[in-house]
Amino acid sequence: MIELISDARCVACNLCVSVCPTNVFDKVVDDVPVIARQNDCQTCFMCELYCPADAMYVAPHPDRLSNRSEAELEQAELLGGYREQVGWGPGRTPISSHEFMAQLARRFVP
Repeated sequence: MIELISDARCVACNLCVSVCPTNVFDKVVDDVPVIARQNDCQTCFMCELYCPADAMYVAPHPDRLSNRSEAELEQAELLGGYREQVGWGPGRTPISSHEFMAQLARRFVP
């Protein structure tokens, strides 16, 4: 489930608003989108994948939201972490599926 959009990192491109299949976000003109319907999030990671600024964190287990601060998520390298793992973004290389699952297990266990 979507947990956070970083005000500091977000470039207000609104790609997350456009790609979300369940209309979780509300666009705000010239500002950070709002997570308006968090409970509608299906944890598809599309918003995090398309975010060019790695400004989002989607918790992979909606029943165990982390409630961590942005600083804690940043320190744990979780902002945009899913996007990084699949190799999206400049200079990134996708990893194999078995490496990906092992890293997810290590990174996202509360």
